[in-house]
Amino acid sequence: MTARPARGPVVIDTDVYGAQLVPGSALAARYEPLIVGRPAFVSFQTAAELRYGALRRNWGEHRMRQLEARIAAAETVHSGPDLVGIYAHLRVECERAGHALSQRVHDADRWVVATAIRLGIPLVSNDGVFRDAPGLVLQTALAP
Repeated sequence: MTARPARGPVVIDTDVYGAQLVPGSALAARYEPLIVGRPAFVSFQTAAELRYGALRRNWGEHRMRQLEARIAAAETVHSGPDLVGIYAHLRVECERAGHALSQRVHDADRWVVATAIRLGIPLVSNDGVFRDAPGLVLQTALAP
C-alpha cells in the first residue's frame, strides 16, 4: 500500500466554504476532494460575506449558530500591514496584466487572493475570475 502524500493548507473562497452549509450541495461535493483533511484558512472578507448573506436572508438563531461554528472551523486571516501591502501590489500587477481582478467590482475578491498569496498557499475557489491572477496558485474544479 502506498502512503498518501501530505496535503498542505489552503485558503477557501466564500463560494466553496459557504456551500458546505447547504445540505446536499453539489458544489460542496465537487470540492470535497480538494479540501477535506487539509488545514483551512479563510479571509476576513469571506467571514464578512458569509455573515452578510445570512443576515440578508434573515437566518434564524439556529442557522446563525451553525454559520458561526462553520466560520470557527477555519483560521480567519485578518488584515494587517503585510496583507494590505500585498493587496495594493496585487491590484497594480493585475492592472498591468489587464487581469479582471484589477476592477473595482473585484475589491472583495482581491482580499481573498491577497490572503492566499500572503500565506503562500493555494486558493480553492469555483470562481473563474481567479484564473491566471499574478502570484496565485489556484485549485479549482472548474473546467479549463
